[in-house]
Amino acid sequence: MTDSELFCTLVAVAGAYLLGSIPTALLVGRRFGIDVRTVGDGNMGARNVARTIGAWPSVIVAVIDVLKGTAAILLARWLGCSQSRVCVAGWAALLGHDFPIFAAFRGGQGLATTIGVLLVLMPVEALIAVGLYGTFYMITHNPDIGAGVGLGTGIFLAAFVTDRPWVMVADAVGMLVSIPGKKWLDRHRVSPRQEQHLA
Repeated sequence: MTDSELFCTLVAVAGAYLLGSIPTALLVGRRFGIDVRTVGDGNMGARNVARTIGAWPSVIVAVIDVLKGTAAILLARWLGCSQSRVCVAGWAALLGHDFPIFAAFRGGQGLATTIGVLLVLMPVEALIAVGLYGTFYMITHNPDIGAGVGLGTGIFLAAFVTDRPWVMVADAVGMLVSIPGKKWLDRHRVSPRQEQHLA
């Protein structure tokens, strides 16, 4: 790795992580006098905001969280990073969202930020995935089924129809799998609300 490639990678990854770390749900919640980490399921994502504050605040959170992933990829490309390093920047944004340095490393589960990353890496497949997500959510009222079907279909198209590079497909698969993984992790650790109760 040359010095310029190393510089590109470090700046892209650091910038992407910091972008991902912007605690959107926490900031929006504070505008309404609510710490989203202490209400609902304690998750810092649009779904918890919708349940505890309202629909429009959750839309704001979702849009900004999507843009965090999009901005991370665009930053890496602007810096001239290779495709594999661009994908690493996408992961950095997702990790920033899931474990934000600006919110004591307690973040969301990463669906919106993942969509933001994929909208740049594979726009056609991502748009189809979002459309299917919305459709299945309206039918089942289950966001997990919608996300699984939508993103799963998008990855299938990327791998076998549009023939995206393997590194891009592997990146998308890893991000999809990380969402239920983060959900499981959130269920098995003490939340700020639980900490207050235990204290």
